[in-house]
Amino acid sequence: MVELDGIEPLYQQIADVLTKRISDGTYPLRSRVPSVVAVAEEFKVGKSTAEAAMRLLRERGLTRATHGRGTFVIAKPSDVGRADGQV
Repeated sequence: MVELDGIEPLYQQIADVLTKRISDGTYPLRSRVPSVVAVAEEFKVGKSTAEAAMRLLRERGLTRATHGRGTFVIAKPSDVGRADGQV
């Protein structure tokens, strides 16, 4: 899962795990992903590390945060960066 002494930063490792879950359908399109607190608890990291992982998912174009509602899957990794520019 995540390696404390791994080469990649923890937040990136966590974002990669969450990206895989989006890809394999664990978190399908338009579904809510776990909260920052839930991610922090699952991976036994601080909230700032979990927030960085969630931010990376948004930067990858996979999720969108909606104030007061949560963070939702808006694209699968295979859909991001398609030649036609659509997600």
